Amino acid sequence: QVQLVESGGGLVQPGGSLRLSCAASGSGFSAYDMGWYRQAPGKQRELVAAITSGGSTNYADSVKGRFTISRDNAKNLVYLQMNSLKPEDTAVYYCNADYSPGLRSWGQGTQVTVSS
Repeated sequence: QVQLVESGGGLVQPGGSLRLSCAASGSGFSAYDMGWYRQAPGKQRELVAAITSGGSTNYADSVKGRFTISRDNAKNLVYLQMNSLKPEDTAVYYCNADYSPGLRSWGQGTQVTVSS
C-alpha cells in the first residue's frame, strides 16, 4: 500500500495563500493518479483538484483560478497551491493516490483554517 503524508496546513487570513504538500512512498509514483480532497465539518468529502500520471489536471468549480495542483515525480511529491483563500475553504485537506486499478490510498489529512 502507498503511504501518503500531507503537510503545509495552518491558519491563514482571507485572501492569503498556503501550499500543501503530499509525500508518497513507493517507487511507482510517476504512474499514480493523485488528488486533493477536502472535508468541512458536517459536509461530505469533496474533490478539490486532481492530476493524472500524464499531468492532466481538473478542479472543482469552487477553486478554479485560485488553486493549482502540481507534481514532482523526482521527489514523489504532489502540491496544492492555494491562493485567494476564503473562509469557505476551511476544511481538512486529504491527499489521495490511485496507484493500481481499484486501489486507492489516503493521507491522514491536514487542517486548513481561513479566518481573520
